[in-house]
Amino acid sequence: MPYPIEKKLVVAVASSALFDLTDSHRIYKEQGVEEYKKFQEKNIDNHLNKGVAYPFIKRLLRLNEIFSEEKPIEVVLLSRNSPETGLRVFRTIQHYGLDITRAAFFSGGSPYKYLPAYNASLFLSAEESDIRSACKEGFAAGKVLQSSISDDDEDLELRIAFDFDGVIATDEAEKIYQQDGMEAFHKHEEACADEPLEPGLLGDLFKKISFFQKMEAKRQQKDPEYKRVLKTSIVTARNAPSHERLIKTLKSWGVDVNEAFFLGGIDKSRILDIMHPHMFFDDQMGHLSNLKNVPAVHIPFGIVNKKEE
Repeated sequence: MPYPIEKKLVVAVASSALFDLTDSHRIYKEQGVEEYKKFQEKNIDNHLNKGVAYPFIKRLLRLNEIFSEEKPIEVVLLSRNSPETGLRVFRTIQHYGLDITRAAFFSGGSPYKYLPAYNASLFLSAEESDIRSACKEGFAAGKVLQSSISDDDEDLELRIAFDFDGVIATDEAEKIYQQDGMEAFHKHEEACADEPLEPGLLGDLFKKISFFQKMEAKRQQKDPEYKRVLKTSIVTARNAPSHERLIKTLKSWGVDVNEAFFLGGIDKSRILDIMHPHMFFDDQMGHLSNLKNVPAVHIPFGIVNKKEE
C-alpha cells in the first residue's frame, strides 16, 4: 500500500532546477512578462533541456519502481510560472517520463511558504531569493548551482554527498570555529564528543534517505542478486579529533553512511571529482565555487552565511 504523503520523502523542485530555463529567463528579463508568455506558448511542444537537478530527481523517483508497493518518494513541482506558461514544463516532464503529478504555479510569486503543506524535506530552486527566504523560516532549501550535467542512463546508482556542519547537523560547532579559531574548535569538539549534535536543515532528508538504505539492505537479504542503488557520503572539513563527535552523532540518530571523508582542509573537489555524486550539499560557497563538473546545492544557513550576507 502506498505511503501517505506524511510518511513519504517529499522533494519540492522548481522548474529552474529541474530544467534548463536559460533562454526563457533571458526573454523574461529582457522583454518582460508578455513576451515571455508568447515565447512559452510558441514553444510549448519544444521540450526543455535537462537541468542540474534532473539526474538526481530521476534516480530518486526510481526508488518508487524498486519499492513499488510503498512508493515512498514524492516529487512536487513548485513553479513561479503561471498555470498557463507552466504547460510547457509539464509537457517536458511527461516527455522525459518523470513520475511527477503534483504541482503548484505562483505566477511570479515565491512558493516557499507552502513547503509544509507538502511535507517537503527539501526544496530545490535556482532562485536565490526563494531559497534564502525558505532557510530563514527554517525550511530545508538549497540553491542549485550552474554546472555541467552528466546523465548516464546505464548508471543506475544514486550517489548523494553532504557536508556535515550547517547542513545535516546544526552550525553549533561551526560557530566555535568562526568565533574562536581552529584550536578552540578541536578542543570543544573533543570535550563534547559524547554529546550528539542536533539535526540541521537537511537532517530530516538525511534520515529518510538512510531509512531507504535500510529498506534496500532488507531487500538484498531476501534477494542476494539485488544490487543496491543508494550511496551516501559525508565530505567534511573536519578531521581528528573532531571526527568522533560526527560519528557518534550519526549513531545517536540511528543512521548509517556509506562513506565519510574527513579532509581537514583539503579541497573537496579532489574527492568529489572522483566520486561523481548526483548532488552535493554544502553551506559554504568557498567549498562550492571551484566545483565545475559536480552538481552542487548551496544551503544558505547558519553563521557562515550571515557573515557572507
